[in-house]
Amino acid sequence: MDETASDRPAVRVVCVDGGGRVLLMGWHDDVEGVTIWEPPGGGVEAGEEPIETARRELYEETGLPGAAVTDHWVPVGRAFTWLGTPYRKTEPFFLAHFDGVPDVRPADFTEEEDGTYRGHRWVHPDDLAAVPRLEPPDLPDVLRRLGLDEHE
Repeated sequence: MDETASDRPAVRVVCVDGGGRVLLMGWHDDVEGVTIWEPPGGGVEAGEEPIETARRELYEETGLPGAAVTDHWVPVGRAFTWLGTPYRKTEPFFLAHFDGVPDVRPADFTEEEDGTYRGHRWVHPDDLAAVPRLEPPDLPDVLRRLGLDEHE
């Protein structure tokens, strides 16, 4: 592991709508000048269990009910740079299902999130390869490991 990399514990939530599409959040990295697209999630706070983090972060970033997050998850190795800091770690990716297309409205952003958020999109798994700067790049494999059929 790179000694200068951050291994801050974090989680992600793979949200799937009634049409089998996955929710991606867009975040602009001013240091690299790019927008990345990833499932909602964030850092684990002291004393917090990963599933508690997943439920809290889902609500804070999307306004969707944290109770939708199931205890089903897979570990995902990640290596990326955000705002000049390299991250090398393994994060749990939890699963949440929703009927129809839920209304996504961020509920409680941090100051950093407020300044970097560029919107959200629901993307069919077949279309993930066309998403620029998808994080993690192997998200289609993560979906398979979570037991989601690509043509759900």
